[in-house]
Amino acid sequence: MKQAESILSLRDVEKTFAGHKAVDGVSLDIARGEVVAVIGPSGSGKSTMLRCINLLEVPDSGTISVDGKNLDTSGTVSARDLTQLRRRVGMVFQSFNLFPHMTVLRNISLPQERVLGRSREEADRRSMELLERVGLQQKADAYPAKCSGGQQQRVAIARALALDPEIMLFDEPTSALDPELGLEVLAVMRQLADTGMTMIVVTHEIHFAATVADRLIVMADGRILEQGPPQQVLDDPQHARTRTFLSAIKDR
Repeated sequence: MKQAESILSLRDVEKTFAGHKAVDGVSLDIARGEVVAVIGPSGSGKSTMLRCINLLEVPDSGTISVDGKNLDTSGTVSARDLTQLRRRVGMVFQSFNLFPHMTVLRNISLPQERVLGRSREEADRRSMELLERVGLQQKADAYPAKCSGGQQQRVAIARALALDPEIMLFDEPTSALDPELGLEVLAVMRQLADTGMTMIVVTHEIHFAATVADRLIVMADGRILEQGPPQQVLDDPQHARTRTFLSAIKDR
């Protein structure tokens, strides 16, 4: 784990749906520039934890702080506070969530104009820089339907980066993709990690977790079972549930 100041902290975060505790007292500190991979069985609370961080789901209790500033989760969160939060914490989902009636360029530029107040010219310039970064500058005038799944996910990453976030959350970004297309997305994420971006990645890509992440977290039943350097957790898991989960993955 990289030694740096904490940029994100969760304390005793809980979220319940219809009597089921999806996130059960999770506490976590993320260092600036750290890449954290989160694995675990389906329904373990991984995605809900991510959604709590950027308040797509408001926690029932607990505290979340970004760069030392506590987020008020006790009631209705103001639109202004949400906008400020999501400028700092970008998120990439399993589904790409692109606007089908807009070109790739407009999908990336429009949020900049709306959220950051950039002019269209300024936003387009930034969008083209990011499209070049993810290897898709030639797709600027294409519509999402004319892009492969891997290309659409890379556009979604560029769109999230366009707001200049300090933290990036990835929720199973390759799960809807064929393995070959998933490699395109993972390559972009590796490059992003190399630039020092703080990242939390919920993933089933064990090789990515082992080779890119600074820390591996294993979740089950809404709780963190164990965490540590990826190779240590993968080679010598301490919790029986972790051993069962890893064994099931390796036996596929």
